[in-house]
Amino acid sequence: MFTPVTADFFHAPTLELSRNLLGQILVHELPEGVVAGRIVETEAYMGAEDRAAHSFGNRRTKRTEIMFGKPGLIYTYQMHTHTLINVVSGPEDTPRAILIRAVEPVEGIELMAELRGKHMPMKNWTSGPGKLTKAMAITMDHYGRHFSEKPLYIAQGDPVHAVSVGPRVGIGNSLEAVHYPYRFWETENPFVSKFR
Repeated sequence: MFTPVTADFFHAPTLELSRNLLGQILVHELPEGVVAGRIVETEAYMGAEDRAAHSFGNRRTKRTEIMFGKPGLIYTYQMHTHTLINVVSGPEDTPRAILIRAVEPVEGIELMAELRGKHMPMKNWTSGPGKLTKAMAITMDHYGRHFSEKPLYIAQGDPVHAVSVGPRVGIGNSLEAVHYPYRFWETENPFVSKFR
């Protein structure tokens, strides 16, 4: 049905990979069935020199340790009650990562409806980084695995041709990093996150 991309897919410069991830399919094989969403929005964090990155100044903590690993590793972290999911990118020991901000549901629609609440309109299920992990039952348990390996993986999709680029969202106290054009999204896709 879906086949994971090979590990070398992730061996691209971080900003290029952020763009390449658009249109690929995030897949989670659950005991109850498969849920999958087409990636429509990403956000790059450029490591040591990026004030908005958890690894700014090469900060190594229990949480950020995985960012120093090989590209394609899964970096999950908790923010309030949400789990957020990132793709580790860049060469080893260069702690960069790409946040998956939004996906468009393509498989397991009924299961996603149950996970998010059937009363909710579909375009609100996965239109944000904390929403999509709930809709796809992604938890902290995936930390440190690799996106080329089941059960949680990225599969080959179709490239996105209309891509918009702009500043990242919700990083207000990051000085100059607030303005970096490190967010990529499929232009006019209704599942892209709403930001104020």
